[in-house]
Amino acid sequence: MLLVGAVLVNNFVLNRFLGCCPFLGVSKKMDTALGMSGAVVFVMTIAAAVTWCLDHWLLSPNGLGYIHTLAFILVIASLVQFIDIAMKRFLPPLHAALGIFLPLITTNCAVLGAAEINCKQGTGFFESVFFSFAAAIGFGFALVLFSGMREKLAHADPPRCFRGIAIALVTGGLLSLAFMGFSGLVKLPY
Repeated sequence: MLLVGAVLVNNFVLNRFLGCCPFLGVSKKMDTALGMSGAVVFVMTIAAAVTWCLDHWLLSPNGLGYIHTLAFILVIASLVQFIDIAMKRFLPPLHAALGIFLPLITTNCAVLGAAEINCKQGTGFFESVFFSFAAAIGFGFALVLFSGMREKLAHADPPRCFRGIAIALVTGGLLSLAFMGFSGLVKLPY
């Protein structure tokens, strides 16, 4: 239920509108969309585990809950830096293809949003990690679907006023409307 809800019903990009920058920026080619999806799944899942531990074992017990957002951003930035170094070393073509969008995971509000939702809801460790993993899978699913649509649209001949980002925004809006059809499928508390 949690997996279906996070991927389809409460999709971070298409329902909550979190992570729109990489959604629009990296979706021109399927290989970069898949690479970004993998990086976001890794970062969001590990960030959920680390931020949960940080919040429940260090910040909240010591009355420092008011700085959890700052601490979460530092954790996410560290994880993204680690991925950047690893990709540069082991996957140079993907690192070059992602370009500036890989460091932008640091400011991807979907990653921070998942950590904040887990903190606010007070869920347990495994539920928080699984929710973040499922949300990241949903982000990747939306990104790959959108990338496939944009690759098809590259061969289309839309009116001049719709070329470029305009047709991408219209297509993203239609994809979001299509995902609203899943709204009654699963009822989630968050």
